[in-house]
Amino acid sequence: MQLTGNTILITGGATGIGYALAEKFLAAGNTVITCGRRESRLQEAAAKLPGLVTRVCDVGDAQQREELFHWVTEQYPTVNVLINNAGIQRDIDFLTTDEDWSVTASEIRINLDAPIHLSKLFIPVLMKQPQATIIQVSSGLGFTLTSRAPVYSTTKAALHSFSVVLRHQLRNTSVEVIELIPPAVDSELNMESRMKRGFVSTGTTSEEFVEAMLAGIGEGQLEIGYKSTVNAVNLTPNERSAIFARMNPQ
Repeated sequence: MQLTGNTILITGGATGIGYALAEKFLAAGNTVITCGRRESRLQEAAAKLPGLVTRVCDVGDAQQREELFHWVTEQYPTVNVLINNAGIQRDIDFLTTDEDWSVTASEIRINLDAPIHLSKLFIPVLMKQPQATIIQVSSGLGFTLTSRAPVYSTTKAALHSFSVVLRHQLRNTSVEVIELIPPAVDSELNMESRMKRGFVSTGTTSEEFVEAMLAGIGEGQLEIGYKSTVNAVNLTPNERSAIFARMNPQ
């Protein structure tokens, strides 16, 4: 992927990793469009980043995903990069929860349905471009699972699998598939639960993570981790089991 001269759509780009991606890609000379559920946060992002194009969209809603696709491709027909970044993480214990299924389903829709559906929608358009890229933002927790966030871990593991098979299907096209694998970074993700656990500062900023990701993209890497997730894809089953035991004590 070239790092300049692109037209890029980033989901969930008003805060955290998405915002850092938007900032860096704008500075590199790209047209950047971002969407999110909260108009106020989008307005704040646009005020800080002149030139950023924003649109309110809940990617957990299939109809809104289709409306986003039609709007982007009509207004920005040169779109050649889709970054599936939007995600939510929740602590949930299935032994004790009494939440309505719709709450659990919303996490699945945002984390997994949305990137699969948006990829499906955009692939025909991306294939018409000389060079195009789909970037999936997964998570280290998709490889070293945490029982504290079972739905999040499961959806991110599935997103990795989807990225692998999608890359294979698109191998003879102009579309490449890149997976970014963040460790815990400073963002709003699951902040309420993190505050309860005293885990507000992770030691890694979104900006630091994105800098490393852009360096990896520039080198042609397709699966890019940082710090604790550098070797996530290459962990053996025994290594994953050992990490799981450390992360999920009895």
